Amino acid sequence: MKKVVVFGAGLVVRAHVRYLLEHGFAVTVASRTVSKAEDIIDGHPNGNPMAYDVTKEPERLAAIIADHDLAVSLLPWQYHAQVARACLDEGKHMVTTSYVKDDMMALDAEAKEKGIILFNELGVDPGIDHMTAMKVIHRVQAEGGEITTFQSYCGGLPAPEANDNPYGYKFSWSPRGVLLAGLNNARYKRYGEVVDVPGKELFDHVWKVDAELEGVPTELEGYPNRDSMPYTKVYGIDPRDVMFRGTLRNPGWCSSMKQVARLGWLGTDAMDGLEGKTYADLTARLAGTGDTSDLKNKVAAHLGIEAAGPEIANMEWLGLLGSDPLPGPDAPVDVLTARMLEKMSYNEGERDMLVLQHTFMAEFSDRREHITSTMIDFGIPGGDSSMNRTVGLPAAVGVRFILEGRFTQPGVCVPVMPEFYEPALEELERLGIQFTEEVKVADS
Repeated sequence: MKKVVVFGAGLVVRAHVRYLLEHGFAVTVASRTVSKAEDIIDGHPNGNPMAYDVTKEPERLAAIIADHDLAVSLLPWQYHAQVARACLDEGKHMVTTSYVKDDMMALDAEAKEKGIILFNELGVDPGIDHMTAMKVIHRVQAEGGEITTFQSYCGGLPAPEANDNPYGYKFSWSPRGVLLAGLNNARYKRYGEVVDVPGKELFDHVWKVDAELEGVPTELEGYPNRDSMPYTKVYGIDPRDVMFRGTLRNPGWCSSMKQVARLGWLGTDAMDGLEGKTYADLTARLAGTGDTSDLKNKVAAHLGIEAAGPEIANMEWLGLLGSDPLPGPDAPVDVLTARMLEKMSYNEGERDMLVLQHTFMAEFSDRREHITSTMIDFGIPGGDSSMNRTVGLPAAVGVRFILEGRFTQPGVCVPVMPEFYEPALEELERLGIQFTEEVKVADS
């Protein structure tokens, strides 16, 4: 029996582990909170919960990996290269759902030399988005066409009936990661021009995006997701008009988070003197005012916005202007994370959803095609969230294909090759994760 070790026991691990157990693998879930690992394994005879904290016991990492055939890193992204390094030293394959960073890419040559697979970006975004995009791109290229526009949006959101807070969002994956993504620089091409976006201006680049949720037309908003331009090389395309990968949210998220970020609530440095203080005290400090009196107007004046506007109202709803005590003397983003988790988590029985939509313009010698590829997936009330399934299952399918010898390409890779994505998409469709494609044809 092949053995897999999964590092992490967060919000996207359960479906991943259950799939591997159901397909005959022995699975160790290594987590600093062993009770979470026990809950995920749920008494399965081939499951093994393990207490492990990579930050406190890095010397154990290699030995744990050596005792397994493959390691899955579902830890925060900054630990993936550490896990990959240990996999290379022990001659084991690795899978993760996160973006390829420079320190991971630096291991590519050694991985190829040793015949080791370091499979990255194998979740939903990135992951399923790559696979479904390449399915269309390869079809267009095989028919002699050229992609002139590529636009892709993805977002994890509350289902319409669960969308009951003014931010239009609830947390189905790493809350801190969601918030810090609001500081990312971005780059994309639009109308033939490459646009560079500093992180502080991220929420100024927002567009309306139309979707249809359970048959009802819905207007969402989208903004840039990191640097889109390297994917011209990854995807093998060079669109002359648009190259854009973006994040989807409900209307109002971007304007609200822009002001939260401007105020300093996404700061990652710990601040002194917060013991015994309130949210209002910290907001006043971030706004540069000496006290909390008339705080709403002071914050509005500091940001240059209307005190009666929705952005200040949303801060009030969240409690950032209130007298509740702070949860701890942490960095502002950690305080904000704790508060948002308290106010913006899913209740029992509520559904989340994933919306992923690609749009292409393709030119052929005799026609032009406008192609739309859409996935709308809902969580299961009382069961797995859509985020859990759409992130965890692609990675689990990747693990299975590697250990069954169905995928053998060594090195640092992402899921853009047809020998992987074609059977993987078939398996995901069997699991209920489906795309619909619409093609509209016009004369060239």
